[in-house]
Amino acid sequence: MAASTSVVPVVVTAAVAPVLSTNSDFSDLREIKKQLLLIAGLTRERGLLHSSKWSAELAFSLPALPLAELQPPPPITESGEKKKDDETVDSLGPLEKGQVKNEALRELRVELSKKHQARELDGFGLYLYGVVLRKLDLVKEAIDVFVEATHVLPLHWGAWLELCNLITDKEMLKFLSLPDTWMKEFFLAHIYTELQLIEEALQKYQNLIDVGFSKSSYIVSQIAVAYHNIRDIDKALSIFNELRKQDPYRIENMDTFSNLLYVRSMKSELSYLAHNLCEIDKYRVETCCVIGNYYSLRSQHEKAALYFQRALKLNPRYLGAWTLMGHEYMEMKNTSAAIQAYRHAIEVNKRDYRAWYGLGQTYEILKMPFYCLYYYRRAHQLRPNDSRMLVALGECYEKLNQLVEAKKCYWRAYAVGDVEKMALVKLAKLHEQLTESEQAAQCYIKYIQDIYSCGEIVEHLEESTAFRYLAQYYFKCKLWDEASTCAQKCCAFNDTREEGKALLRQILQLRNQGETPTTEVSAPFFLPASLSANNTPTRRVSPLNLSSVTP
Repeated sequence: MAASTSVVPVVVTAAVAPVLSTNSDFSDLREIKKQLLLIAGLTRERGLLHSSKWSAELAFSLPALPLAELQPPPPITESGEKKKDDETVDSLGPLEKGQVKNEALRELRVELSKKHQARELDGFGLYLYGVVLRKLDLVKEAIDVFVEATHVLPLHWGAWLELCNLITDKEMLKFLSLPDTWMKEFFLAHIYTELQLIEEALQKYQNLIDVGFSKSSYIVSQIAVAYHNIRDIDKALSIFNELRKQDPYRIENMDTFSNLLYVRSMKSELSYLAHNLCEIDKYRVETCCVIGNYYSLRSQHEKAALYFQRALKLNPRYLGAWTLMGHEYMEMKNTSAAIQAYRHAIEVNKRDYRAWYGLGQTYEILKMPFYCLYYYRRAHQLRPNDSRMLVALGECYEKLNQLVEAKKCYWRAYAVGDVEKMALVKLAKLHEQLTESEQAAQCYIKYIQDIYSCGEIVEHLEESTAFRYLAQYYFKCKLWDEASTCAQKCCAFNDTREEGKALLRQILQLRNQGETPTTEVSAPFFLPASLSANNTPTRRVSPLNLSSVTP
């Protein structure tokens, strides 16, 4: 709902909307379709366009009804609030606009509270009351009212969505007294996706597909978003591409699709998507975000920020636009504007780990480690298995000279699946700093093993560093074969070529002098077969004595 500074009389009674009851199962899909079509009409009459579209789209995925059973559509009228917004020239930027308060909210709350106590509010009235309470930051009261709204009018998706935005964790969800209705299954699937409980969310969506919603483009898009959240980029891209074939005029979630194209640097595909959405509707929030991502990929950050600002003029509570605009301000070195944008994103949704992570990065640039530690910890709490959050935490602890915590973070980042292949290198360098040579060697060996075992031909910047350290380590241990193998690998890199050649000359000189290698180190530890021509084994060094428990 658009925020307004004007007050209109609130007359919302139980007689306005008919009572819509829903069963807890999916046994009668014909009845479910009738209910969805009815609520789509009621929400459209009241200007609740998102809920209306969601209900109509879901109804469209179910088998068709005979014409005789269809209700006539209500007349479409433009709301005064929508017309006012369209005709108003907004001179405020989105950052300033977000600070404007609606002075009418308190008066509106008093009027709605009286009607609530007198039990004069129907499902839509309760929804409106909940929105007013949420805008006044009365979160607990807003949750209670939205739960009541779902009991009175369970088919109104908007009330479920508002409730979803106020739930911060699974424990909070357990204590909600939700109605026993089939709409609850859609809500749970959505909230699980938002809470990063992806396995549970995918299971819920699969159950909904099995009971008859297999043609729902909403469910397919939500599954793609779920895979996006766990950074399974290939799977998410595949689902979005298939969705585009099924529904080429769909705009919802296309900004998420553009994020995936951006990550993969797929310029031509992103350009095509941006042009296509412009032809469909260039005044949609998602379209503006897609165009913004396109310009960002072309390193035209001023233009990108402009389109994210346009998105926020269309919808000041659109989470993705705030976060993406923060990223663009970071690229332009405008840290104060970036902080403001990220904070607005958190105001919209406290579960947005990208905003918390962005704030951490901003304060890291400002050399304020205690601040960035706080924000990185918040991001890590939301994404406990994301290695990027753990590596950032480790770097922060390292700057604060809390080396034990830093080691735990780096090791945990490797244990959960290091996306950027940097956790082991950082851990090895930390051991180097602490003169723990065996542990450092083990980290470098594991790092090299991971690079060679993944089968990708990718240039890793720290590969030469790893071989240089191992060559020197084995040289000090008088393990000539292993030192020679690593020194030869050093010769393949520009920055370590001369050191590798010098070490090979030293090894040859010592061998000519009759210096014998040591045999005091225990059982062999093999590097990948492709590492050396003669497959010379290295030695096993002592295991890392680190806990994988995060700080």
